Amino acid sequence: MIEPKADLRKDAEQRRRTLARAGFATAIAGFAGALALPEGAVVSGYWAFREEADPRALMLALGAKGHPLALPCVVAKHTPLRFHRWRESDAMRVGAFGIAEPLVGAEAVTPSVLLVPLLAFDGEGTRLGYGGGYYDRTLAVLRAQGPVRAIGIAYAGQEVPALPHAAHDQRLDAILTEKGLRTFAPVMPA
Repeated sequence: MIEPKADLRKDAEQRRRTLARAGFATAIAGFAGALALPEGAVVSGYWAFREEADPRALMLALGAKGHPLALPCVVAKHTPLRFHRWRESDAMRVGAFGIAEPLVGAEAVTPSVLLVPLLAFDGEGTRLGYGGGYYDRTLAVLRAQGPVRAIGIAYAGQEVPALPHAAHDQRLDAILTEKGLRTFAPVMPA
């Protein structure tokens, strides 16, 4: 029997704290070419929070390959995320949940690739987030507008045998860990 999501989140956060992180950023940045992104695809990453797997070295590697970069901003509770252009030298502000975000005046963009944070994932591409639904709402909106690829960024040790999956949960297209890239069956638009 699969535990309720609240219990799974608590266990996953505790497990993530124990995972070795030495060399993680360098390892996943080394897989930038394996992502095989379309030329010029706008990539949104995220500013790592707590012990999240940090995608910034990967983002910089993708930026060096010509991909415009973005970071998400929380607009309001129960709304999709908004994305703004980001460069390493940009000034940032503290946004919702104490997470760094681009300044309000930064150029708004629509990404076609999202690097997605998570607490746990399974072999079917199901992702366990923090419970706010921001990425599920955002991916639903973006996927309704056209192709978008969601790539979870995680430590390999964050994989679990199975996770509950509700109708509104948006699956990942792939997961990138320090062990490499794994793709899942294509996500069909709703």
